[in-house]
Amino acid sequence: MPPLKFIISGGGTGGHIFPAIAIANALKAKLPDAEFLFVGAEGRMEMEKVPAAGYKIEGLWISGLQRKLTLDNLSFPFKVISSLWRAKKILKNFNPDAAIGTGGYASGPMLRVASKAGIATLIQEQNSYPGITNKILSRRVDRICVAYEGMDRFFPKDKIVFTGNPVRQDILNLEGKRARALEQFNLSADKPVLLVIGGSLGARTINESIVSGLQQLADAGIQLVWQTGKNYFPQAQQAVAKYEAQGIRAYDFISKMDYAYAVSDFVVSRAGASSVSELCLVHKPCILVPSPNVAEDHQTKNAQALVNHQAAILVKDVDAREKLIGEVLALAANEEMRSRLEVKIAGLAVANSADLIAAEILTLIKQKSKL
Repeated sequence: MPPLKFIISGGGTGGHIFPAIAIANALKAKLPDAEFLFVGAEGRMEMEKVPAAGYKIEGLWISGLQRKLTLDNLSFPFKVISSLWRAKKILKNFNPDAAIGTGGYASGPMLRVASKAGIATLIQEQNSYPGITNKILSRRVDRICVAYEGMDRFFPKDKIVFTGNPVRQDILNLEGKRARALEQFNLSADKPVLLVIGGSLGARTINESIVSGLQQLADAGIQLVWQTGKNYFPQAQQAVAKYEAQGIRAYDFISKMDYAYAVSDFVVSRAGASSVSELCLVHKPCILVPSPNVAEDHQTKNAQALVNHQAAILVKDVDAREKLIGEVLALAANEEMRSRLEVKIAGLAVANSADLIAAEILTLIKQKSKL
């Protein structure tokens, strides 16, 4: 029997790309001889991140509609036509056994063409409020893997499987890493550590709130590991300079997130789907500050899903400058609250998401082969 072939399409943000890579890795672990081809949007971060993970990728000329009238919107119909034509060509040349979509512009044309060709198709929705691409594709694909309850409000119920969100493998086991992490970040084992992450690009409101509260954090004896994003890093670096002795550190990007989680006692984060899933898996008490600059305000809905289970604290972006540091200090001083949040958020974790999704894909292929 020839090796199975998989097309995986999705991107635009790390929240779409990293689950796609995790699914590919899970399939490769089960089928070492399998062949993979990723399909992304030209000029987006997947064109760099996917090859770095060891997979081939081809790009489509596609982007989303802007909310206001722009010249880019005028080219949108032409991009759709071009991408559908290109997707058909990729499908014919690669001839996959299954096509998997993780959201983002490129997955729309690719999964539409694959479903029309009768190929086994599966989409994975990371958020509690789905993106428009997955909403449209849900009517055509064979299976929909979700990470939140109640998704039958948006998708056909008979296609839904609860799998959770795939995450980076290195964070799944933090045992024994704290000592090395303390050394890595040059921190003291005797004082609590706050981890602040605003996503790979940073988060302006969180960053400005933290910089205004550095003195209060230092006075409270709280150490800080702060991922600022590239743009804010020069300002943050200057701001933390006088607090180095108190264990306050700023980084433009943290590549060893397993160490960052291992060293932290509590976390301030945006509420992107991947971040929320990671926080559940590492069992960290957290304060979520959802980004307001995302489609359908889905980060607030992600955060609210945790709050409804008493598993996180929510601070609205608009209130962050006024309230965030106060919430951090209150959480640092309340060991009982931290323990309660830790237990609740751990109960929402799904540790083997990528394996569950891989199993669904292989089941679909078997079902299609019997038709």
